Amino acid sequence: MPPAPIEVHVVLASRSPQRREILSKLGVEFEVVEPDVEELTEGDPEAVVIENARRKASAVEQPGALVIGCDTEVLLDGRLLGKPGNEGEARDHLLKLSGREHEVLSGLVLVGPAPGQERRGVERSIVSFRELDQKEVDWYVESGEWRERAGGYAIQGLGSRLVAGVEGETENVIGLPVRLLLDLAPDLAAGVG
Repeated sequence: MPPAPIEVHVVLASRSPQRREILSKLGVEFEVVEPDVEELTEGDPEAVVIENARRKASAVEQPGALVIGCDTEVLLDGRLLGKPGNEGEARDHLLKLSGREHEVLSGLVLVGPAPGQERRGVERSIVSFRELDQKEVDWYVESGEWRERAGGYAIQGLGSRLVAGVEGETENVIGLPVRLLLDLAPDLAAGVG
Protein backbone atom coordinates (compact mmCIF):
# COMPACT_ATOMS: atom_id res chain seq x y z
CA MET A 1 0.00 0.00 0.00
CA PRO A 2 1.51 3.38 -0.99
CA PRO A 3 2.05 5.92 1.77
CA ALA A 4 -0.64 8.54 2.25
CA PRO A 5 0.20 11.95 0.79
CA ILE A 6 1.62 14.51 3.18
CA GLU A 7 -1.07 16.94 4.27
CA VAL A 8 -0.03 20.52 3.54
CA HIS A 9 -1.87 23.80 3.85
CA VAL A 10 -2.45 25.19 0.34
CA VAL A 11 -2.84 28.92 -0.30
CA LEU A 12 -4.01 30.35 -3.62
CA ALA A 13 -2.56 33.84 -4.06
CA SER A 14 -5.18 35.17 -6.45
CA ARG A 15 -8.20 37.41 -6.88
CA SER A 16 -9.45 35.22 -9.76
CA PRO A 17 -12.70 33.34 -9.19
CA GLN A 18 -11.80 31.19 -12.22
CA ARG A 19 -8.60 29.96 -10.55
CA ARG A 20 -10.57 29.18 -7.39
CA GLU A 21 -13.09 27.17 -9.38
CA ILE A 22 -10.43 25.15 -11.23
CA LEU A 23 -8.57 24.33 -8.01
CA SER A 24 -11.84 23.33 -6.30
CA LYS A 25 -12.69 20.98 -9.18
CA LEU A 26 -9.37 19.22 -8.55
CA GLY A 27 -10.58 18.40 -5.05
CA VAL A 28 -7.87 20.50 -3.41
CA GLU A 29 -8.65 22.15 -0.08
CA PHE A 30 -7.18 25.63 -0.02
CA GLU A 31 -7.33 29.10 1.44
CA VAL A 32 -7.51 32.20 -0.77
CA VAL A 33 -5.36 35.21 0.04
CA GLU A 34 -5.59 38.08 -2.41
CA PRO A 35 -2.13 39.54 -3.05
CA ASP A 36 -1.60 43.27 -3.37
CA VAL A 37 1.30 43.57 -5.79
CA GLU A 38 2.32 45.74 -8.70
CA GLU A 39 2.42 43.58 -11.82
CA LEU A 40 4.80 43.98 -14.72
CA THR A 41 3.09 44.83 -18.00
CA GLU A 42 6.07 45.04 -20.35
CA GLY A 43 9.14 42.98 -21.12
CA ASP A 44 9.93 39.47 -22.26
CA PRO A 45 6.52 37.72 -22.05
CA GLU A 46 7.80 34.55 -20.37
CA ALA A 47 9.81 36.55 -17.83
CA VAL A 48 6.80 38.80 -17.15
CA VAL A 49 4.36 35.97 -16.34
CA ILE A 50 6.91 34.20 -14.11
CA GLU A 51 7.83 37.39 -12.24
CA ASN A 52 4.17 38.37 -11.73
CA ALA A 53 3.37 34.87 -10.44
CA ARG A 54 6.42 35.00 -8.13
CA ARG A 55 5.36 38.40 -6.77
CA LYS A 56 1.86 37.11 -6.00
CA ALA A 57 3.10 33.95 -4.27
CA SER A 58 5.80 35.77 -2.30
CA ALA A 59 3.37 38.47 -1.15
CA VAL A 60 1.24 35.93 0.74
CA GLU A 61 3.93 33.41 1.70
CA GLN A 62 3.12 31.55 4.93
CA PRO A 63 5.46 29.28 6.94
CA GLY A 64 4.73 25.62 6.18
CA ALA A 65 2.19 26.38 3.44
CA LEU A 66 2.31 25.67 -0.28
CA VAL A 67 1.47 28.99 -1.96
CA ILE A 68 0.31 29.02 -5.58
CA GLY A 69 0.92 32.17 -7.64
CA CYS A 70 -0.18 32.41 -11.26
CA ASP A 71 -0.24 35.06 -13.97
CA THR A 72 -1.93 34.65 -17.35
CA GLU A 73 -1.31 36.94 -20.32
CA VAL A 74 -2.36 37.09 -23.97
CA LEU A 75 0.30 37.57 -26.63
CA LEU A 76 -0.40 38.80 -30.12
CA ASP A 77 2.49 38.97 -32.57
CA GLY A 78 4.82 38.18 -29.66
CA ARG A 79 3.72 41.18 -27.58
CA LEU A 80 1.67 41.34 -24.38
CA LEU A 81 -1.86 42.55 -25.10
CA GLY A 82 -2.80 43.22 -21.46
CA LYS A 83 -6.19 43.83 -19.89
CA PRO A 84 -8.35 46.50 -21.50
CA GLY A 85 -8.97 49.47 -19.22
CA ASN A 86 -12.20 50.65 -20.83
CA GLU A 87 -14.77 49.78 -23.50
CA GLY A 88 -12.74 51.39 -26.28
CA GLU A 89 -9.68 49.32 -25.43
CA ALA A 90 -11.86 46.20 -25.17
CA ARG A 91 -13.19 46.79 -28.69
CA ASP A 92 -9.65 47.39 -29.93
CA HIS A 93 -8.41 44.13 -28.37
CA LEU A 94 -11.24 42.09 -29.89
CA LEU A 95 -10.76 43.59 -33.33
CA LYS A 96 -7.02 42.84 -33.17
CA LEU A 97 -7.76 39.21 -32.20
CA SER A 98 -10.54 38.76 -34.80
CA GLY A 99 -9.80 36.04 -37.35
CA ARG A 100 -6.34 35.39 -35.91
CA GLU A 101 -4.41 33.08 -33.62
CA HIS A 102 -2.87 34.32 -30.41
CA GLU A 103 -0.89 32.75 -27.62
CA VAL A 104 -1.93 32.48 -23.98
CA LEU A 105 0.95 32.21 -21.51
CA SER A 106 0.60 31.35 -17.83
CA GLY A 107 3.46 31.62 -15.40
CA LEU A 108 3.09 29.41 -12.33
CA VAL A 109 5.20 29.76 -9.19
CA LEU A 110 4.82 27.54 -6.11
CA VAL A 111 6.47 28.74 -2.91
CA GLY A 112 6.98 26.37 0.06
CA PRO A 113 6.07 24.41 2.02
CA ALA A 114 9.76 24.19 3.01
CA PRO A 115 11.48 27.55 3.63
CA GLY A 116 13.11 28.84 0.45
CA GLN A 117 11.47 26.18 -1.73
CA GLU A 118 10.27 27.48 -5.10
CA ARG A 119 9.09 25.68 -8.23
CA ARG A 120 8.14 27.43 -11.44
CA GLY A 121 7.07 26.86 -15.00
CA VAL A 122 5.28 28.32 -18.02
CA GLU A 123 2.35 26.85 -19.96
CA ARG A 124 1.38 27.90 -23.50
CA SER A 125 -1.87 27.52 -25.42
CA ILE A 126 -2.85 28.78 -28.85
CA VAL A 127 -6.33 30.27 -29.30
CA SER A 128 -7.92 30.91 -32.70
CA PHE A 129 -10.61 33.59 -32.91
CA ARG A 130 -13.45 33.55 -35.40
CA GLU A 131 -13.72 36.48 -37.81
CA LEU A 132 -15.82 38.92 -35.78
CA ASP A 133 -18.11 41.58 -37.19
CA GLN A 134 -18.77 44.90 -35.46
CA LYS A 135 -22.14 43.69 -34.12
CA GLU A 136 -20.48 40.74 -32.32
CA VAL A 137 -17.74 42.96 -30.92
CA ASP A 138 -20.31 45.49 -29.63
CA TRP A 139 -22.44 42.69 -28.13
CA TYR A 140 -19.47 41.25 -26.26
CA VAL A 141 -18.20 44.60 -25.02
CA GLU A 142 -21.71 45.48 -23.79
CA SER A 143 -21.78 42.20 -21.82
CA GLY A 144 -18.99 43.56 -19.58
CA GLU A 145 -17.32 40.16 -19.43
CA TRP A 146 -14.07 41.65 -20.80
CA ARG A 147 -13.34 43.50 -17.55
CA GLU A 148 -10.20 42.32 -15.73
CA ARG A 149 -9.54 39.70 -18.43
CA ALA A 150 -6.22 39.16 -20.16
CA GLY A 151 -6.83 39.93 -23.82
CA GLY A 152 -10.30 41.24 -23.04
CA TYR A 153 -12.27 37.98 -23.17
CA ALA A 154 -13.26 34.98 -21.05
CA ILE A 155 -13.21 31.67 -22.91
CA GLN A 156 -15.27 29.93 -20.21
CA GLY A 157 -18.16 32.35 -20.56
CA LEU A 158 -19.78 34.31 -23.36
CA GLY A 159 -16.33 34.67 -24.89
CA SER A 160 -16.52 31.04 -25.98
CA ARG A 161 -18.66 32.31 -28.88
CA LEU A 162 -15.67 34.31 -30.17
CA VAL A 163 -13.31 31.33 -30.26
CA ALA A 164 -12.83 28.97 -33.20
CA GLY A 165 -10.47 26.58 -31.43
CA VAL A 166 -7.79 25.96 -28.81
CA GLU A 167 -4.50 24.09 -29.12
CA GLY A 168 -3.35 23.09 -25.67
CA GLU A 169 -5.00 23.19 -22.29
CA THR A 170 -8.22 25.20 -22.01
CA GLU A 171 -7.73 25.59 -18.22
CA ASN A 172 -4.55 27.47 -19.04
CA VAL A 173 -6.56 29.93 -21.13
CA ILE A 174 -9.06 30.29 -18.27
CA GLY A 175 -6.19 31.09 -15.92
CA LEU A 176 -4.70 28.05 -14.15
CA PRO A 177 -2.58 25.48 -16.04
CA VAL A 178 -3.62 22.23 -14.37
CA ARG A 179 -1.07 19.89 -15.98
CA LEU A 180 1.80 22.18 -15.03
CA LEU A 181 0.43 22.58 -11.49
CA LEU A 182 0.28 18.81 -11.02
CA ASP A 183 3.75 18.39 -12.55
CA LEU A 184 5.17 20.91 -10.07
CA ALA A 185 3.15 19.61 -7.09
CA PRO A 186 2.25 15.95 -7.73
CA ASP A 187 0.95 15.54 -4.15
CA LEU A 188 -2.02 17.72 -5.13
CA ALA A 189 -3.14 14.95 -7.49
CA ALA A 190 -3.41 12.37 -4.67
CA GLY A 191 -6.96 11.20 -4.42
CA VAL A 192 -7.99 12.92 -7.64
CA GLY A 193 -9.40 10.29 -10.01
